[in-house]
Amino acid sequence: MANTFALILALATLVTGIIWCIDKLKWAPARRAKLAEVKAQTGDAIDEATLAKVAKQPGWAETAVSVFPVLALVFVVRSFIYEPFQIPSGSMMPTLLIGDFILVEKFAYGIKDPITQTTLIETGHPKRGDVAVFKYPKDPSLDYIKRVIGLPGDRVTYDPLRKELTINPGCGEASRCDTALPVTYSNVKASDFVQTFAGFDGNEAGNGFFQVPPGDTLRGGLRLAERSETLGDVTHRILLVPEASSQVGSYFRQPGQPVASWVVPQGHYFMMGDNRDNSADSRYWGFVPEKNLVGKATAIWMSFEKQEGEWPTGVRLSRIGGIH
Repeated sequence: MANTFALILALATLVTGIIWCIDKLKWAPARRAKLAEVKAQTGDAIDEATLAKVAKQPGWAETAVSVFPVLALVFVVRSFIYEPFQIPSGSMMPTLLIGDFILVEKFAYGIKDPITQTTLIETGHPKRGDVAVFKYPKDPSLDYIKRVIGLPGDRVTYDPLRKELTINPGCGEASRCDTALPVTYSNVKASDFVQTFAGFDGNEAGNGFFQVPPGDTLRGGLRLAERSETLGDVTHRILLVPEASSQVGSYFRQPGQPVASWVVPQGHYFMMGDNRDNSADSRYWGFVPEKNLVGKATAIWMSFEKQEGEWPTGVRLSRIGGIH
């Protein structure tokens, strides 16, 4: 869908741009020449209304010429500078909530062709802890947003019982693979979020996330747990479902690696959602190629109170600001 819109916008900009150029270079001078000729023949005997009809610009051409500058500006900003996205699911809670509207810095990971995603100019690469938007590797028509956990050459190990990460950088060189990145966790505490489920065993996909003050309850809901995770010098909050067991049997199995351990290939990244037990991420479908990267999420510019697939019920102005 995202690529389709980019293609439509590019084609609309191209077509209106061609019409704008032809009008400026050919049609407009011809209209002026015709007006001058009519004036020379009639003098002051013809009124302005009649003159306007003599060399009237066709309506379709007038529309194209008028909208081209707007389309060109939108195309440049959306393709190379910033693009707005809406958060449709709870996989990045508590960092991003359903209904958040974010700005994604398109040039953070390279200036790219908006249609083919080919890198035209390299400007940088993802860092651990970045919140990044990318094309879902199994279906590039879909945009996903997750946190960058593993860089090229990292060995990422996830303990499904403790729900903790171990990261060993530089595993492309065996002599350095035993060096571990400092990954630390705060104590687990109750979060402000309660999740409702289609079932009641705590393992099914959630159909709702609600902010409920500590001590209060929500019928059919389970209060999520929260802790801080620090990857090197980047600290962020993560959510856990206390009753959920990690679906290890569904994990992506990398040849030559044990279950729940992956070595990130060169030119690829390992992504995970902050809502760890409610995120379909690299643990399940593998690595994200660098060419799939869209940009870095930098700010929330609007936020609506809503649930997945439902209409907004309010506005959360307090959430407007930077993303961490």
